[in-house]
Amino acid sequence: MEGIGSSSRQGRRVVVIGGGIGGSLAAKSLQFDADVTLIDPKEYFEITWASLRSMVEPSFAERTLINHKSYLKNGRVVTSPAINITETDVTTADGAVIGYDYLVIATGHNDLLPKTRQEKLSQYQAEYEKIKSSGSVLIVGGGPSGVELAAEIAVDFPEKKVTLVHKGARLLEFVGEKAADKAFDWLESKKVEVILNQSVDLNSASDGNKTYRTSGGETIHADCHFLCVGKPLSSQWLSGTVLRDGLDGKGRVMVDEFLRIKDRKNVFAIGDITNIPEMKQGYIAENHANVVVKNIKVMMSSSGRKKKMSSYKPGPEIAIVSLGRKDSVAQFPFVTVVGCLPGLIKSKDLFVGKTRKARGLNPKLVQG
Repeated sequence: MEGIGSSSRQGRRVVVIGGGIGGSLAAKSLQFDADVTLIDPKEYFEITWASLRSMVEPSFAERTLINHKSYLKNGRVVTSPAINITETDVTTADGAVIGYDYLVIATGHNDLLPKTRQEKLSQYQAEYEKIKSSGSVLIVGGGPSGVELAAEIAVDFPEKKVTLVHKGARLLEFVGEKAADKAFDWLESKKVEVILNQSVDLNSASDGNKTYRTSGGETIHADCHFLCVGKPLSSQWLSGTVLRDGLDGKGRVMVDEFLRIKDRKNVFAIGDITNIPEMKQGYIAENHANVVVKNIKVMMSSSGRKKKMSSYKPGPEIAIVSLGRKDSVAQFPFVTVVGCLPGLIKSKDLFVGKTRKARGLNPKLVQG
């Protein structure tokens, strides 16, 4: 698979590594201005913040799992992980060598995901069946995923006993204490048992025995469990490439105000892997993508008048954690609210229609 895109127009070859929230938007937005290649280990893009709803309503995933080729009509998709980067090329695990003039790194977090959309849909169906057939559910991890999953189950299956165990002193450590307390109170009002400052030994429940032990000596009976803990950044592989000097001590990619990787003129990074001190959220990755798209267009522009590059400036931070189908807890710069009013912003459709529309797709259509 040597030399993909080698016959492309020189100077306009854009390679995007990572087909998540930021990478998909960057590739889609550049496809009619450049020769775009999207490299991703899977064939689809997922609206990740909607994934917990799909576990209690598998048909919801029909709109949240989108084949890359559905929105990238004028680019090519290489379904294989990137394993190396040189000054001129990207190499993938299946042996493809793809030349670039501009490179966008958008690899997010390490997660083992099925390769095809159909496999992922089947996974959601299996998780739904697991929840449905269980009388009690244990959720390990009190970040946004754990809290949202506990809420989805509590609302859709109120008869089930849900226990959430979190090793931290409070839930949702990425937001303020007020929002965390409101989420805690909401979960308790829905009869979810929340255990803080403890971890769970998932191996403590042997075959047939559905009793788990916590680090504090408590026992929890659960017919099934879900692990909702943070995944590591997908940037370690860059340490073996020409971009190794662009990583900081925590494995984050150091970027300048134009979102270019340190000491690089034509290589950008967007999304969670950047070292920008801000919340790591989907809408922020989309903001990064929009800035990088503008800057690549400026750099490709051959007009005599030099246009100005766009700087990225973090805006006011907003966090909305959905609590089932109607409620949510929302943290705005000056106020934190919980209930059905902030729920109107996110919880019903989870921004799925808006995110599909941004990629040129029908907001309501189910086929990805």
